[in-house]
Amino acid sequence: MGGMSDASLVQDLPLVMVRRVSVTSMDNNVYLLTSRQTGVQVLIDAAGEIETIRRLLSEAGSDSAQPTRLGAVITTHRHHDHIGALAELVAETGAQTLAGGEDAAAIEEATGVSIDRRLSHGDRITVDDVILDVIALRGHTPGAVALGYTPVAGPVLLFTGDSLFPGGPGRVTSPADFDSLMTDLQQRVFDVYGDDTLVYPGHGRPTTLGVERPHLGEWLERGW
Repeated sequence: MGGMSDASLVQDLPLVMVRRVSVTSMDNNVYLLTSRQTGVQVLIDAAGEIETIRRLLSEAGSDSAQPTRLGAVITTHRHHDHIGALAELVAETGAQTLAGGEDAAAIEEATGVSIDRRLSHGDRITVDDVILDVIALRGHTPGAVALGYTPVAGPVLLFTGDSLFPGGPGRVTSPADFDSLMTDLQQRVFDVYGDDTLVYPGHGRPTTLGVERPHLGEWLERGW
């Protein structure tokens, strides 16, 4: 394998392969999970640059002994930079679409794509043997969600959209939204998952909860 195939691979796990590619000038991360056994794929945030996403899907064809197919596209939140390629991708693949319930209508209006499943906190997404837990993180947008993948061994992977980054929570537009996001991050993320949990945000580089946990007090003091 060469080119994107090597550069995009971020996790080689017993049941799934996880790839990432950055698109657009905003450095949006597009994540792709491929079942090693069945070839089914789940893509997180069809942010833009459909040609780049097509190449990512093609390169991931080597991640399973079975023919690969895109089974689902999950959108972490409704902002335009996370949905730029959604309509084209769904039209080409027929993949199921999922998003947080409070953001679904805005995504439909912006893209013309119907959201097949509206997600709530505590839901579980099962696409063959790709299983993701839904963590609602209200604040960056009302319906923002993170997605947790728990491998058979090793740390949990959290795909946090724009709700958690290295160095702090995502951008909010009011003190109330900041309080909401920080409460959800504390109660639903930091109180639940261990320090070795890997955080894959919607932009930029990954981090771990252990790196970020000591700074929670600073974030609260800093405010919105």
